[in-house]
Amino acid sequence: MKKNAILERILLTKAGAKGVAVGKTPEGKTLLVSGAVPGDWAKVRVKRARSRYLEAEAIEILEPSPDRVEARCEHFGICGGCKWQNLSYQKQLYFKQEEVFENIRRIGGIENFQKLSIIGAKKQYFYRNKMEFSFSDTRWLTEEEIHSEENIKEKNALGFHIPGMWSKILDLKRCFLQEDPSDKIRLKVRDFALERGLEFYNVKERRGFLRTLMLRQNSRGEWMLVFQLYREEEENRISLFDYILKSFPEIKTLLYAINPKPNDSVYDLDINVYYGEGFLYEEMDGLRFKIGPKSFFQTNYGQALELYRKTLEFADLHGEEVIYDLYTGTGTIAQYVARKAKSVIGIESVEESIAAAKEHAKYNKIENCIFYCGDMKEMFSDAFLENHPKADVVITDPPRDGMHRKVVEQLLKLSPQKIVYVSCNSATQARDISLLRESYALVKVLPVDMFPQTHHVESIALLERK
Repeated sequence: MKKNAILERILLTKAGAKGVAVGKTPEGKTLLVSGAVPGDWAKVRVKRARSRYLEAEAIEILEPSPDRVEARCEHFGICGGCKWQNLSYQKQLYFKQEEVFENIRRIGGIENFQKLSIIGAKKQYFYRNKMEFSFSDTRWLTEEEIHSEENIKEKNALGFHIPGMWSKILDLKRCFLQEDPSDKIRLKVRDFALERGLEFYNVKERRGFLRTLMLRQNSRGEWMLVFQLYREEEENRISLFDYILKSFPEIKTLLYAINPKPNDSVYDLDINVYYGEGFLYEEMDGLRFKIGPKSFFQTNYGQALELYRKTLEFADLHGEEVIYDLYTGTGTIAQYVARKAKSVIGIESVEESIAAAKEHAKYNKIENCIFYCGDMKEMFSDAFLENHPKADVVITDPPRDGMHRKVVEQLLKLSPQKIVYVSCNSATQARDISLLRESYALVKVLPVDMFPQTHHVESIALLERK
């Protein structure tokens, strides 16, 4: 099957990885189709041929799936942020749950475990507490604009990167991911910049003034703004910041950084506080956390709370246990379970995260947490195990790549009674569980939907020593 070959009528039967719909060619070869949902009959075009499957795109929906719904966002299909807005939420939950359990069966090689029903989100829109937008003087043009004879004068944009096209920015009119006044703030910034002739950034030529804008909020409705500027223009900067602060009293702090680097990562930049304290506070079941411009914090507050509560429930602590919290981040889970444990030892590789974890523990008057900074596969060593109390329970929450094999080997040496594995990638979670299966039985798995309208899913697994 060659590239650009047309398949006239294909039934998409299930969801695949990264939100694609899956079907079969008449000859029985697997098709991974973008732009369709399970249950659609579609006309598709082959984009790429692999040895075991074909990648394709839907060019016409012949008969829509009964689970297909109308996408709410006018930018759906272009920005790529909410690929499942056209699929009913109940079916989103169904396919996410099936992905988690299927990975455990297929990759982990385990059939017998308790399959708990996925925890769906109460808020299916406007659930994110952090959004990042980019300025560009070469915005994404629609097909209609490209083929029109009209001279397009306005090419500035403030919005999201087009998937696979880092230099093109979608000029965002409205977004359903963050609640008001997110849209109003972004549009006010954009309109003020256009009226005053402030220069939007050009990523290819590396020139301009306005580069990125981050909006962050807490559950109390307080807001943080963080601007990245390519260069200093003091008069323009002050006029823009004062205008936005005057327009939105909800903004409790405003920060900025000058960034002449090729990339727009904020973590190695010096951050300047223009207004307020430079951070927000967030509260979770009696614990308070200070959230700064570089802090990692779960972007879906409501579902993060569900995730932490279930993690504590899976650990089933009685007050005398020693807990190891691997990949502890800023120590949110560690401190959340510390009130039910004898002691908690957290390990994390990012220095700023460990500094924040220690600060949070001090602020929350938690004295039974110890935090260490270092590369996990190097820090979590034989010497570490020899010099610290044996863990009764290990909680691990690794990045998408999962745990390094050396970490798994050390877990087997440590041999805790329980392992609670929190994951944002059920495929690597299943792989790691498979490596532990000779010594540990998988008891139960609980999927949690942190990101409605997308294919992403988190999951919590409980393993007990055999």
